[in-house]
Amino acid sequence: MDHQHTIARSVSAEGIGLHTGVRVHLRLLPAPNDAGTVFKRTDLDGFVIEAKARNVTRVSYATSLMKKGVLISTTEHLLSALAGAKIDNVIVEIDNLELPIMDGSSLPFLHLIQRAGIRKQRALRSYAKILKPVEVVEGNKRIAVLPADDLRITYRIDFDHPVIGKQELSFDPRHGGYEQEIAPARTFGFIDEVEMLRRSGLVKGGSLDNAIVLTRDGVMNPEGLRFSDEFCRHKILDIIGDLALFGHPLVGHVVADRAGHAMHFALVDRLLHEKSAWMLVRDPRSVPAKGPSEAPAILASPVS
Repeated sequence: MDHQHTIARSVSAEGIGLHTGVRVHLRLLPAPNDAGTVFKRTDLDGFVIEAKARNVTRVSYATSLMKKGVLISTTEHLLSALAGAKIDNVIVEIDNLELPIMDGSSLPFLHLIQRAGIRKQRALRSYAKILKPVEVVEGNKRIAVLPADDLRITYRIDFDHPVIGKQELSFDPRHGGYEQEIAPARTFGFIDEVEMLRRSGLVKGGSLDNAIVLTRDGVMNPEGLRFSDEFCRHKILDIIGDLALFGHPLVGHVVADRAGHAMHFALVDRLLHEKSAWMLVRDPRSVPAKGPSEAPAILASPVS
């Protein structure tokens, strides 16, 4: 059985919001047992928004939370870093409506957590053990979670672009590697879409310092890619953060095909409504997985 963890001391960082372009200060503080991740808007008298599915409001170009009309935007990279570091309880103070984008990955947040240190707590961690397959389909987009004895994520993307194309990657957090394999992967976008997004009030803070920007046939960033499949790795980074909104670490095999934030949250929402599909356990292996742990054939066919 695993114990819950929080950070050992408070740490701070600052940066600009990807979509708002405004400067924001962020501080992480230790939190008590069973608190979860709690955001506080220090510019609004410490208004609290819990990182829970019930507070999700926008899931198009980022995952945003809202409570009583108060917004916190672009939460997924920090939530991913917290999940990657196995932090259960933390208070996140910010003085604006959007988290800083940093370098477009979760690595700066992970390093911030490491600088704070990790403290073991007395309470035990509860896992959501998947008991039967749950799938969400929207056109050619699909996402499913299947019974398994540990968390595993398989992600497939398919973009009509010579640098991306078809990519597929499986990540097994049991063997570590989040810091090396997933956290450095940056968000990405297409130069042809930038002007349209800016007209819509988005990506005001976007630059080559915090995103991979793709031309019609290449990459604008002078340093190039950190991984040949950095795009697929970033999708895994995103889904780790979005799944944290379920409220408990999942134990199952998550399979995503051409998904995104909206599909990630659709799976979380479906699970919350299908309570017979999972159960809370202290030890993930105390209840053996039943049923198929591999993806349905329609998801599992190899990328060509």
